Amino acid sequence: MADQINSLEDLKDVVADSGSATEIDLGPREPVRDDLGRSYATGKRKDAVARVWIKPGSGKVVVNGKPINEYFARPVLQMILRQPFTVAGVEDQFDVNATVKGGGLSGQAGAVKHGISKALQLYDPSLRSALKAAGFLTRDSRVVERKKYGKAKARKSFQFSKR
Repeated sequence: MADQINSLEDLKDVVADSGSATEIDLGPREPVRDDLGRSYATGKRKDAVARVWIKPGSGKVVVNGKPINEYFARPVLQMILRQPFTVAGVEDQFDVNATVKGGGLSGQAGAVKHGISKALQLYDPSLRSALKAAGFLTRDSRVVERKKYGKAKARKSFQFSKR
């Protein structure tokens, strides 16, 4: 223990010395693809978890073995799924195969969107900046608030009776 730090100046010297020696150059990101040329990612939203595979193709989206317009019948949910491709500027260039469990349709659509965004970024790292700027790579951490005892729901109270 010959190099003991007894003052702030000693600490500054140690930090200055170690800071330059331990810098890491991350460099450009490498694409992550499997043997079949696909990228895989997991997306989450509320209680829904989606496993998403993307590969170059004609823009076909299959969720749990059904086409997108059959599984997500509402146009709003289909639009949510297409947002990552629109932001990245790669509409109809990738086929998507997704399996999703848990939650309702809205949460499942958000989970698939999150998975598509992460998989796109892994397939082509140059798309990362556009997806990150749109906020698609961040997991939406909002979940249902738990019910409290003495309450009807999380915050709703029973009707108050004075007498």
